[in-house]
Amino acid sequence: MGHQARKRFGQNFLHDPNVIRNIVKSIRPKVGDRIVEIGPGMGAITEELLDATEGELDVVELDRDLIPGLKVKFFNHKGFRIHESDALKFDFATLKQAPEEQLRIVGNLPYNISTPLIFHLLSYSGLVKDMHFMLQKEVVQRLAAGPGDNNYGRLSIMAQYYCQVQHMFDVGPGAFKPAPKVDSAIVRMVPHQDLPYPVKDHKTFERIVRESFAMRRKTLRNNLKKTISSEELEKLGIDPALRPERLGLPEYTRIADYIYERADNG
Repeated sequence: MGHQARKRFGQNFLHDPNVIRNIVKSIRPKVGDRIVEIGPGMGAITEELLDATEGELDVVELDRDLIPGLKVKFFNHKGFRIHESDALKFDFATLKQAPEEQLRIVGNLPYNISTPLIFHLLSYSGLVKDMHFMLQKEVVQRLAAGPGDNNYGRLSIMAQYYCQVQHMFDVGPGAFKPAPKVDSAIVRMVPHQDLPYPVKDHKTFERIVRESFAMRRKTLRNNLKKTISSEELEKLGIDPALRPERLGLPEYTRIADYIYERADNG
């Protein structure tokens, strides 16, 4: 199955059998799982997933030139379904076939769309059992980082609001064709069955987190001055002189709930 990787799709095809084996081992696919693969490429991981699930798999692929090859390669798997679509716009809820069914989403995600795609997938967290992705190592570090870490920021908070995040293992450039200029890593994201810090209004929460990290080097007092006063932050038990990366998820949800309730009562 020959195919020239396309820069505009951010394609880097995985070819190292050891890495593929380790990824599938991390996913632990089994018969009966509703697995969805984003960007199957030339089917390196796809083949292993189909073997483990006895031929049941949905894949979402944007590059129409890859689709004929995938159809030929996996023609003998009747449960292999290709959805020609942009994963950023795809409605993953359409893949759920039974009320109790949960999706297991996997993929070697293009670096150029990984962050917006993760935000899109987080909106389906209630339908998802787990997600395993190959991403740029730096993105995985940001997803998994905790307060005080240099990689900690908006992406960390929003991902950890919805999911437990685990940096599984790193993958060097040599595992891909063409080899990217950066290291990659595998991340596991497991949506919380019950949100540990549910907010009263999600849009307010998103806005507060975005504003807090608008300028990382500035303090909360500066970044949030149009939204909340230093005195109000202190009443919430939060030091306004702290930089945004010093606060954890509980503090951000506390600020968001306070602002939402204040607007509601005002």
